[in-house]
Amino acid sequence: MKKIKLSMTVQIMIGMVGGMLLGICFGEKVRDIKLIGDIFLRLIQMSVVVMIMGAVIESVANLDPKELGRFDIKMLFWFLLTTVIASAIGVVLGQFFLPGKGLSLPASDQIIQATDKGIYSIILDFLPSNIIESMANSNMIQVIIFSVLFGASLGAYRIKKESSQLIGVIKEFNEVILGIVRRVMNLAPLGIGALLAYTAGTTGTKVIMPLIKFLLIFGCGSFVYLGCMIVFVSFYCKSNPINVGKKMANMTMVALTTTSSAVTLPTKMEDSEKKLGVSKKISGIVNPLGMTLNSNGLSMFLALACITISQIYGIPISMPQLVRIIALSTLSCLGTVAVPGGGLVALAIVIPALGLPLESIAFLSSIDWFSGMFRTILNVDIDALVAMIIAKDEKELDYEILNRSQ
Repeated sequence: MKKIKLSMTVQIMIGMVGGMLLGICFGEKVRDIKLIGDIFLRLIQMSVVVMIMGAVIESVANLDPKELGRFDIKMLFWFLLTTVIASAIGVVLGQFFLPGKGLSLPASDQIIQATDKGIYSIILDFLPSNIIESMANSNMIQVIIFSVLFGASLGAYRIKKESSQLIGVIKEFNEVILGIVRRVMNLAPLGIGALLAYTAGTTGTKVIMPLIKFLLIFGCGSFVYLGCMIVFVSFYCKSNPINVGKKMANMTMVALTTTSSAVTLPTKMEDSEKKLGVSKKISGIVNPLGMTLNSNGLSMFLALACITISQIYGIPISMPQLVRIIALSTLSCLGTVAVPGGGLVALAIVIPALGLPLESIAFLSSIDWFSGMFRTILNVDIDALVAMIIAKDEKELDYEILNRSQ
């Protein structure tokens, strides 16, 4: 008899459903099961700082300034701009539609502290004075900024010396850390199930509605943002937005069904070149780099998640904290890596960095697969649109292909 092997997604969904049913059936009796979930969260947290550092350093160090030059700066500008906009939209959606309203939970000891700091102090706090201290405190904004500077310096050294053994060491180090994360993620069904059993047991079924509301808001916001970007890029490139949207339908469907930017990459590159008129040269640089440096869907998701969790726990967030949420959601996407449960790993980075209750990750992990569909669509499609913008600026856009009907 052939052994049936369930995918990690299916296992997590089984753990999620089983955990919620366990909590609903036995109530407060399952309170102590939370220990299993807390152990799982700690195991994820222990590697995220060095994982993000390594991923960012390797990505930035492999950029070639001599080959890319002005093109490099332009590409990174569009990546950063679109990711900031996506993050800001996530904050606006959360503040306007209040997805966390209706579920009130007592806040834990670890909460966002309101601050009256001015913009001067906020900007200054983005920069580390001691990177070891930043790592110890899991200050991800400071860690990522240091990693970008380190990667840029390492890349310049590599070009000067024509090689660098350190890049190879960092690459191997990243593989080892990813190995740890993958092994820990094997415990996700049990860990998430335990956390949701505790949550459902202590709060009952009222936890479900905010999750559905969050998913609807995130899905609608994703498609509205994507539609606006298609219209903007189409006019920028002097093309018909309806035609551009149709030509992106194939990569959109692949992203939706696979929930993987890595799996969708070949389709995205082929459609960019053969349907959207982007040259192979531009597509071969922008699309692969966009997969790791331009995660609009993840940025919007993280920002909306932070607002939702603060509302669930009744934690007020000041304007400076909103700025911090946008910055952290944006910068965290620089370290996006292809690991199972990438959304869950990202939440484990951002939530503690903002001082939000760590157990709140359990809420959104239960709909991670569904939110992953919308995240992946934005991650993939915005990369292709940025490639069109850059191709147009570099006179590498074939209008005959672009304006050809489907």
